[in-house]
Amino acid sequence: MTQPTPGDESPAEAPKNDKKGTRTPTRAEQEAARKRPLVPDDRKEAAKKAKSDAAEQRRKYNEGMAAGDERYLPARDKGPQKKFVRHYVDARTSLGELLLPVMLVLVLASLIPVVEVQAYAMIALYVYLLAAIADAIILTFTIKRKLRAKFGTAERGVGWYAAMRGLQMRVLRLPKPQNKRGNYPA
Repeated sequence: MTQPTPGDESPAEAPKNDKKGTRTPTRAEQEAARKRPLVPDDRKEAAKKAKSDAAEQRRKYNEGMAAGDERYLPARDKGPQKKFVRHYVDARTSLGELLLPVMLVLVLASLIPVVEVQAYAMIALYVYLLAAIADAIILTFTIKRKLRAKFGTAERGVGWYAAMRGLQMRVLRLPKPQNKRGNYPA
């Protein structure tokens, strides 16, 4: 017979695992061990903590979205083509950027009680609106052509995405513009 060496241990001498050799707790015992109060001891403090945690989460999300971090962007803004569109639109000066301020000024001018001023203000309003729409259409065709040249195909909806971003005032765009005017993407 062989003699056991000091490194060998028989199964009987193996250290016992904590779970082995004890009885399985009943369902009632397991539920009692997991039981926690449904309402915390200090509800006001718990509500304050939950509110501050939610505010912190929103702040982090908004900062990430404003910075253009892909992890925090909504699905409509994700992807390399949308990023290219954002950079291209932000590098360009569009008539649509000033659409709201110009419309406000022209609507206020139409309130002047002189009929000629009202007529010219309304004509100017419609001319500017049509020019902004034409600019958005040109932007749509331009961006689709550039996307096909760079990526081989243009995703569905990128033209509309570019037009809507071009119609927003630059300071109100989300994600915030990442490049300066004139710095077109390669």
